[in-house]
Amino acid sequence: MIHVGILGATGYAGLELTRILLQHPEVGALSASSVSFEGKSLEDVYPSMVNRPSGVALPPLGKAEEVVAASNVVFSCLPHGHAEEAGYQCAEASKPFIDISADFRFGTHEEAFKKWYGAPYKYPELHAKFVYGLPELHRDAIRKSTLIANPGCYPTSAELGLMPALQAGLADLSSIVITSMSGVTGAGREPSQTTHFPEASDAASPYKVGAHRHQPEIDLLLSEMAGAEVKSVFTPILAPMNRGIVSTICFRLARPMTAADLHALYRLRYEGEPFVRVLPLGSTASNRFVKFSNFCDISVHLAADGERAVIISTIDNMVKGAAGQAVQNMNLILGFEETLGLRFIPPAF
Repeated sequence: MIHVGILGATGYAGLELTRILLQHPEVGALSASSVSFEGKSLEDVYPSMVNRPSGVALPPLGKAEEVVAASNVVFSCLPHGHAEEAGYQCAEASKPFIDISADFRFGTHEEAFKKWYGAPYKYPELHAKFVYGLPELHRDAIRKSTLIANPGCYPTSAELGLMPALQAGLADLSSIVITSMSGVTGAGREPSQTTHFPEASDAASPYKVGAHRHQPEIDLLLSEMAGAEVKSVFTPILAPMNRGIVSTICFRLARPMTAADLHALYRLRYEGEPFVRVLPLGSTASNRFVKFSNFCDISVHLAADGERAVIISTIDNMVKGAAGQAVQNMNLILGFEETLGLRFIPPAF
């Protein structure tokens, strides 16, 4: 049994991670930190944790350094720009560290991180040791590593939606357009004017058009998949729902192909993947059927002209887009069965 630490446990991603880990059969103890609620219990912050069925004890929320020292595995749900020190401490102690923020997703591309997140690396050599934690792409590298940069939610949906086409050379790289709708939890627990209920309800609102900081992360991984530089057009839309991402991905086909052939290619690429479901041809993916689960549902379509593909890729932004994928990565690092603690049956409505 392992002792797991969660840094920043009272944000939405931290709470989701706690929910999953309390059901994980290999987790025997849990420690958590919170700057805002230090000394309080998680039950004080989230009443849903009261009388939980798990036998795993939840001590009072403590300091980050205490959590790191007590734990065998550490997850960081800290805001962007705050995970580097904990990552360094865990690397020095050869302790598995999985970061859910963007701090380590850019690897050695420090200039890109500095441009989009406004800060230089404190430990540049440390970033080169991190593996980008998309299991469907980097499973073998994740198994050999202890330092994981968990992908962003928008990037996870976009990357899984495009990977089969890019790896097969089917997409015109100059034509990729990604439009993604996200639930409000993607903005985090700290309220703002745009996430205030009267502003967010009854509206679908594009934001940061042409300037969203997930754009470079998406393009970095798409370029790796394609083996050539990709510059996509990515537009995020805030949708009036709590959780979920629905990405509509369009690209011009590099060679003629029927919908059935394209669908077969996607089915073959994801055959055996425990958390990617390619829906039957003629079906359309919806976030409704992945809520609270670690699944990514993908549906494959052709535009009416037959020259362009339309891929719908849906995930729960808090699970496959954050906490669930982080636990999937932990399972791979520690040699557990990959789906352990993640076998949720999504609700029908």
